[in-house]
Amino acid sequence: MSNALKEYLNFCQNRVENALEDRLPGEQLLPQKLHQAMRYSVLNGGKRMRPMLTYCTGKTLGIAPELLDGPACAVEFIHVYSLIHDDLPAMDDDDLRRGKATCHVAFDEATAILAGDALQALAFETLAHDPSIETTAENRLKMIIALAKASGSQGMVGGQAIDLQSVGTKLNLPELENMHIHKTGALIRASVNMATLVKAGLDPVAAIKLDHYAKCIGLSFQVKDDILDEESDTATLGKTQGKDKNNDKPTYPALLGLSGAKQKAQELHEKALDSLSIFGKEADLLRDLSLYIIQRTH
Repeated sequence: MSNALKEYLNFCQNRVENALEDRLPGEQLLPQKLHQAMRYSVLNGGKRMRPMLTYCTGKTLGIAPELLDGPACAVEFIHVYSLIHDDLPAMDDDDLRRGKATCHVAFDEATAILAGDALQALAFETLAHDPSIETTAENRLKMIIALAKASGSQGMVGGQAIDLQSVGTKLNLPELENMHIHKTGALIRASVNMATLVKAGLDPVAAIKLDHYAKCIGLSFQVKDDILDEESDTATLGKTQGKDKNNDKPTYPALLGLSGAKQKAQELHEKALDSLSIFGKEADLLRDLSLYIIQRTH
């Protein structure tokens, strides 16, 4: 990771942690157990990759970070809600997330479901009312639509449904990519696209190129996750290593082999860089972030 990226990501992590803290209900506010579960799940670490993408895209477009706190928090609330629900016994049935007990283990299953539901609602409340978002009413509405589509049956939830239906089956490469374009990629694209909606009068070509960049890194992020599930360990990952393989889920290494999966990640990185060719040095953080995604160790 370049020093410039490391410094900016540290800045983004600190900024979004404070912003998330400010926007979450206090744990002493009724119903206390629900709010404690929400805060436990959101404020328990994590890479904050999606908020970082929002801030890095803003940096590329010359948008002040304080104008992006609302969208950055909204996308993280959706992401955490999805993790809470994915870990439930009816879904992936996992006991560990970000190195800690999953929400349904730390609290109970009903509270975990409600915490996820409440975080989803909070995401859209944030986009609708957060005063830090200084853009037109039309663009604010477009943000809500973008996040809703990325989160629903044509996005993340649809991808999860395909994932659950694919256990024990053999998917070809286009089918596997389609699943992850929805399950993982849709929210990553929304992280970038919501930043572009803060920028008044943005060249449509620039918005299209940034969206394609996000599509590429959304896939490369999942490819690397699949590789780490094979090569890393539970302590490093902060979640159960080998879970997908043990559950006979379709993965890139299962389809392409480990070396083939690594080559796929590299190809997606190169396509992401190509998408940024219309930008100058102002997009270097996004370029470095794409490389970090395929080189990360957890």
